[in-house]
Amino acid sequence: MAFSDLSEFIALLEKRGHLKRVKAWVRPELEIAEITDRVSKGPLDKNVALLFENVEGSRFPVLINSLGHPQRMAWALGVDDLEELNRRLTALIDLKLPQGVGPALARANDVLGALRAVGLRPNLVNKAPAQEQVYTGDDVNLDKLPILQCWPKDAGRFITLPTVITRDPATNTRNVGMYRLQVRDRRTLSMHWQLHKGGAEHTRVAQETGVEGIPVAISLGGDPAVMWCGSAPLPPGVDEFLLAGWLRGKPVELARCLTQPLEAPANAEFIIEGYVDPHERAPEGPFGDHTGYYTPVDDYPLLHVTAISHRRRPIYPTTIVGIPPMEDYWMGKATERLFLPLMRLFMGEIVDVNMPPEGIFHNLVLVNIKKRFPGHARKVINGLWGLGLMMLAKCIVVFDAEVDVQDVHQAMFHALNNVDWARDVIIQEGPTDALDHASYRFAFGGKIGIDATHKLPEEGYTRAWPELIQMSPEVKARVDEIWKKLGL
Repeated sequence: MAFSDLSEFIALLEKRGHLKRVKAWVRPELEIAEITDRVSKGPLDKNVALLFENVEGSRFPVLINSLGHPQRMAWALGVDDLEELNRRLTALIDLKLPQGVGPALARANDVLGALRAVGLRPNLVNKAPAQEQVYTGDDVNLDKLPILQCWPKDAGRFITLPTVITRDPATNTRNVGMYRLQVRDRRTLSMHWQLHKGGAEHTRVAQETGVEGIPVAISLGGDPAVMWCGSAPLPPGVDEFLLAGWLRGKPVELARCLTQPLEAPANAEFIIEGYVDPHERAPEGPFGDHTGYYTPVDDYPLLHVTAISHRRRPIYPTTIVGIPPMEDYWMGKATERLFLPLMRLFMGEIVDVNMPPEGIFHNLVLVNIKKRFPGHARKVINGLWGLGLMMLAKCIVVFDAEVDVQDVHQAMFHALNNVDWARDVIIQEGPTDALDHASYRFAFGGKIGIDATHKLPEEGYTRAWPELIQMSPEVKARVDEIWKKLGL
């Protein structure tokens, strides 16, 4: 399913009971955040997207928590459940030949359909709803947008759900990212380009090649698949809009920016254009981050805004991050399910992966594997640390295939029972997330790998590995039959 714009997604959520319109007047400073925090941490059946129709200081309504539920996140990416993302990408990259003519033809159709979808490159259009109202020069004023302050000690107001578009100064390859932006004044934003992200690499390239200004376009809203794609950890040089086109089943429509040599989603709600001077930095933060702690002040580039455009009646999309679970957890869960087949492409022994909310994505990764040889778990641990942004994972725990890693209670039972802490642990140093406050050095620190699989004699385990206690299937079936009669 491809949504033409954000309003179409909102209409679907409202039709399916997943949206609440809030008509009471609310402040963008702290109040919207507190309301949303309570909703996002409540029961899933009460967890709805919120459309604040009356926001003090702005004529634009605010949409928040639109992706903060597994069902809404699935609908946003064109599927009925997030596990379908895993199945779809598996179908695309699984090139093993099936047996028989019928299965082969069906398999070929699946692969060809997926390949055609991947070939849906963005389309350039001449008319953009996102440019119906245009402000340039002295008319540029970020203060007109209902940008939130989420937490009491935030340095101010932050744009938190942007699609940030740049091009590599050397190769002209497009990068689409999701980086927070702090409002400094009506025409200036701080750009939070973290060390390991594409925008930061563009800054380094610009400094090395003598480029004076990096053009930037920021879109807010549009098809939710386009909104989400900037958060996807794609390899360098892969256009995130191509991924969005595959998810949508049709190309992303882009329009030329008005003041910068870039293209931005034509069906966005807002487009902010500007440039970053790669040699200019200023303090940014503090900011209440997805780690659950305030990220302290640090120097980041400045974005000088040259134009703001929007629809005639736009809706401002945003999010709040903090102590999980919150909306960003479900955005990350979609990433986990979609990229699981890519992990399997490099390590076919992987059965499943879970990054639970308590680990805020990179602090805890649970993996189950089909163990085949001594040291297999260690091979997977080191393989994952060498796979893209998985290098930032602080703790990887590997289990046998029969352990359901999506069931954290079950996984912890096996982990705490099956580990000899003197022998089954890898501790080493390496890259850590730029937001990791626990590392003694910035973006570099210790990480741990834990082998929670059953141990083999070849691994030095000289005892007999015990059998897990389980009831016989016959007894379980018999009790199932009489359960209702027991009155329990």
